[in-house]
Amino acid sequence: MIREKLVEVLKAVAPLILFSCVIQFWFLHAPLDAFLQFLGGSLLAIVGMVLLFVGVDHGILPMGRLIGNELPKKGSLLLIAAVTFALGFATTVAEPDVLVLAEQADIASEGQVGRWVVLYVIAAGLAVFVSVAMMRILFGWSIRTMLGLAMVAIVLLALVVPEQWTALGFDAGSVTTGIVSSPMIIALAIGLSSVLAGRSAGSDGFGLLGFGSIGAIIAILVMGVLLS
Repeated sequence: MIREKLVEVLKAVAPLILFSCVIQFWFLHAPLDAFLQFLGGSLLAIVGMVLLFVGVDHGILPMGRLIGNELPKKGSLLLIAAVTFALGFATTVAEPDVLVLAEQADIASEGQVGRWVVLYVIAAGLAVFVSVAMMRILFGWSIRTMLGLAMVAIVLLALVVPEQWTALGFDAGSVTTGIVSSPMIIALAIGLSSVLAGRSAGSDGFGLLGFGSIGAIIAILVMGVLLS
């Protein structure tokens, strides 16, 4: 497993490292200590990515499927919604890309929009919409209708909020589909649909990340309306 992940990571990272080395020797000529620091950081990044991907395959994905399989057996819609919300919120708060965006928003606004506010608003928006998406699996709601209504809401909100909030909102949507939240949400949805009669894990398990990202966008835009 580790060897397979190492090969995958090297295929993804090696071109970047080689290109950077070419730039260094042909054009940049950065100080030796800076270049060695780059190589050391690249090595650490490779090791970290391998361990992360192995952890996702051995921990996050199986646990997501297990939770999805067991929730319907409890016979409580409230429990399913609550657990889904909690998992969506927790994984988004831990998402590295979301943390970076929240910190940059804090810096760009000179502290007027706190990083923790941005972080929790994004996480709450995604968590709410992922919970709704899980209800869609249970009741068979049309994903096309849900996505259409959500997009209409985004357009209407974007017309009334200041431009900077629109930009932040769409960036918020793009950073929520990361290495932590994506595997858990997809595995949870597939696990949930696999135990429901007449449901297809293939059709029900996908589309949730896009719908959850829309929730993050809407949450930031709503915050922009309230703070403007």
